[in-house]
Amino acid sequence: MTPTLYYVVCAVLSVTVLLGISMMSRVKTAVRGNIISAASVLAGIVVTLLYNRIASVGSIYVYMLVGVVIGSAFAVRVKMIQMPQLVALLNGVGGLASALVGILTLLGVGQWVSDFPVFSNVTAVLAIVVGVITLVGSLVAAGKLHKLLSQRPVIWKNHAAVLNFSLIVLTVSVVYSAFAGNVFGLPADVALILLISIAFSALFGFAFSIRVGGADMPITISLLNSLSGVAGAIAGMAISDILLVSVGGIVGASGLFLTQIMCRSMNRSLMDILTGKTSVSGKKVVQPQPVMEEPKSETPDEQPGKPSAGEILRNARSVIIVPGYGMALAQAQHLVRQLADKLEANGAEVRYAIHPVAGRMPGHMNVLLAEADVPY
Repeated sequence: MTPTLYYVVCAVLSVTVLLGISMMSRVKTAVRGNIISAASVLAGIVVTLLYNRIASVGSIYVYMLVGVVIGSAFAVRVKMIQMPQLVALLNGVGGLASALVGILTLLGVGQWVSDFPVFSNVTAVLAIVVGVITLVGSLVAAGKLHKLLSQRPVIWKNHAAVLNFSLIVLTVSVVYSAFAGNVFGLPADVALILLISIAFSALFGFAFSIRVGGADMPITISLLNSLSGVAGAIAGMAISDILLVSVGGIVGASGLFLTQIMCRSMNRSLMDILTGKTSVSGKKVVQPQPVMEEPKSETPDEQPGKPSAGEILRNARSVIIVPGYGMALAQAQHLVRQLADKLEANGAEVRYAIHPVAGRMPGHMNVLLAEADVPY
């Protein structure tokens, strides 16, 4: 495959990925959009194998088969209520893949040699840093969602100091990586750079995500999804893979836009969430105030002339259904659809109001309603 043809195919695949993401924003075309995006990624793998002349390496297909088996097992066994945990876990796997690319690039494993070693070293360490932060943060988020970890925000005594110190050390390690391999005649210990980058990235990812409570978890998952795309794009820069840069940038940008939308919907600042200002330490305890008990009424609950909930629904001409996490927990999306069908058959107009952060991950309610074929 010639370089010109490769670049043209990469551009086409990038456009099809964007098209698939756009189609996933509508219920009627969401499934087709998902298929188009997945097919584009598969085509990207094939193009990469052909362009780099490694399609004849048999071990690659063995590893791909292992991935297919694991992915299929997740798709079959994971229930819809567990989907937020799976999304968080997949974000972490994406970060791990980018970190591994950065590690191998920095160690010089393989036959590929960069024409710009300084740029390659710096982007490799950046891929390691962002990838490990995404991995550890996603594991903590999945653990909180699966109740393996406490869902309450955990705030240390010097939490902000730990985060700031980690960022300073990581910044120094990225700058120091420019000298790896005696590029400027100055020695730089590659192993030391790797250890420092991995250790402090893991510390930052853990410290960042452990203080996030359940209310901010959808925003955290969206942000980690964005970081997984950013890590992939940086890893693509490290190995000069234009397709990886393009698709990773698309994932990172779309995830960041979604994060900003969710922050505005919750009237919260992304910086406040990152710095833990939205978390409650729990030190202040509000004392309960005494409440005067009212005398119990002897009248029955069903007072004459007071319409019941069923009568109100039967007479309603416009109904707005607001789904929440309770619907997900009870798996009641099909019952909601049945109720909506009965209301529409009675002549009522039924609409759905879905909050951007309802549930435990971005689009949680949308997925559940789509499963029940609800035309929201």
